[in-house]
Amino acid sequence: MATITATSSAETIDLFNRYVIPNYKRYPICLVRGEGSYVWDAEGNRYLDFFPGWGCNLLGHCPPPVVEAVQDQVARLIHIPNTWYTEPQGLWAKALSERSFGGQAFFCNSGAEANEAAIKLARLHSQKGKYKIVTFLGGFHGRTMATVTATAQPKYHEGLEPLMPGFVYAPFGDLDAVRRLIDDETCAIMVEPIQGEGGVQIPPQGFLKGLRELCDKHGLLLIFDEVQTGCGRTGKWFAYQHFDVTPDVMTLAKAVCGGLAGAAMLTTPEIAKSLRPGMHASTFGGNCLAARAGVAALEMIESENLLAHAQRLGAIFKKRLEEMRQKHHVIREVRVLGVMIGVELSIDGTAAVQACIDRRLLINCTHGTVLRLLPAMNLTEDQLHQGCDILDAVLAEQGN
Repeated sequence: MATITATSSAETIDLFNRYVIPNYKRYPICLVRGEGSYVWDAEGNRYLDFFPGWGCNLLGHCPPPVVEAVQDQVARLIHIPNTWYTEPQGLWAKALSERSFGGQAFFCNSGAEANEAAIKLARLHSQKGKYKIVTFLGGFHGRTMATVTATAQPKYHEGLEPLMPGFVYAPFGDLDAVRRLIDDETCAIMVEPIQGEGGVQIPPQGFLKGLRELCDKHGLLLIFDEVQTGCGRTGKWFAYQHFDVTPDVMTLAKAVCGGLAGAAMLTTPEIAKSLRPGMHASTFGGNCLAARAGVAALEMIESENLLAHAQRLGAIFKKRLEEMRQKHHVIREVRVLGVMIGVELSIDGTAAVQACIDRRLLINCTHGTVLRLLPAMNLTEDQLHQGCDILDAVLAEQGN
């Protein structure tokens, strides 16, 4: 039986070169352990992680309540088919429903799967052969054929044509463009309430309310992709709660299980009836491990008052980064809501990311020029200032 042994980063990279398809651009570092907002590489170097798990580790690495729940569950029951009932899945659905708009849940394993379910539901619910969905330029909804088509970014479409029919694109924030796209074949509007991969783009005032009004007027479903914004990332349970707009359908993944693979689509009981037995499924969706982790993550956020802490962190990040913007001409704009942070630069951000890694700080760059920070909501203020000090020094160099 193969065992995990202490090997160097170079030895692990050699394994990947021989046996793993190279479809990811990877940094030449093998990470071996994580705790809170820190990770360690095979050589023992510690990194402060401001982008833990690509946004999945909203509670940091290996949050103890989640670890304990999964350790307990893995010895009881790992997985059974969804043709049977399990208490963990029922409790997980209840916990999500009570913290959102009182809907019912379909469980799956990833954001792309949750969005696929939402797309299917929208078509099934129309009942009149309507199939078109309006999505938005700069948005990101996944990598499956349907969700990559919903993703209105040509770079993700290259070499995959013909794409799935039925998606039409509007500029993010442009209600007039949406109005022009709606026709007799439209069944839904699908939008990230805050675009994540698109550069942490916060919608203009009234935009999401305008989408709600258009959906109500034309009998369309309003789908909010909260894969990145959900479960406390913005300082509220879900981003829609900042904008006084309730969607008909909401998709969740990333942080929903505290770092484990899991996802959900929530919708109202009335709309849920359209997802009839046999029309959609997910073999591992809502499995016992994911469900226990999901409940533990929600309970941890509440017991440690992390929604309020995320709001405090967001205010401190905003202050520190605006101070940097005044000093460094390479910063064009700072966008912050809770612990969802974008720093738009006037230059390519790749060098800044590498310079941060060299100083043991992990961040991300999206859309070429936006430094994206998705730190844990239980990051300490000392860690926040430590990371901002590193970023400050890096950006001072980038501006020279």
